[in-house]
Amino acid sequence: MMRIGQGFDVHTFGEGDHVMLGGVRVPHTHGVVAHSDGDVVLHALCDAIFGALALGDIGRHFPPSQEQWRNADSRVFLRHAAKLMREQGYTLGNADVTVICEAPKVGPHSLAMREAVAEELRCELGRISIKATTTEKLGFTGRGEGIAAQACVLLVLA
Repeated sequence: MMRIGQGFDVHTFGEGDHVMLGGVRVPHTHGVVAHSDGDVVLHALCDAIFGALALGDIGRHFPPSQEQWRNADSRVFLRHAAKLMREQGYTLGNADVTVICEAPKVGPHSLAMREAVAEELRCELGRISIKATTTEKLGFTGRGEGIAAQACVLLVLA
């Protein structure tokens, strides 16, 4: 049996000198406004896994109303999603993530992101794809107001 899930996350830019993407600190002219570290890659990926398992979304598992998640490392969220995936008897077939922004440039950091995600999900690097696109200067990402990511996962019974 296979299950497919998709996820999406967005954060507005705010004060700071970096963004967290896929568990990697990426230098940037801004940070993000978020309750946790605001890692759109990991948040979208968690939502994709939770969706495939029919377990709601990241907010259900890590409510932003709870102070314990303030400034939390989003790798904790991904570890939890991976644990639930394994507990239900699934393994990751593959994950495909697209970061949507004009800046920062994702390409120079994509391998490090893939490695970090593969480590957290305990899978081979070849099962993780992280890429980026722009919106050709259209919309909030095109105006440089924020960053978004979408993710799709295939889970297979182990």
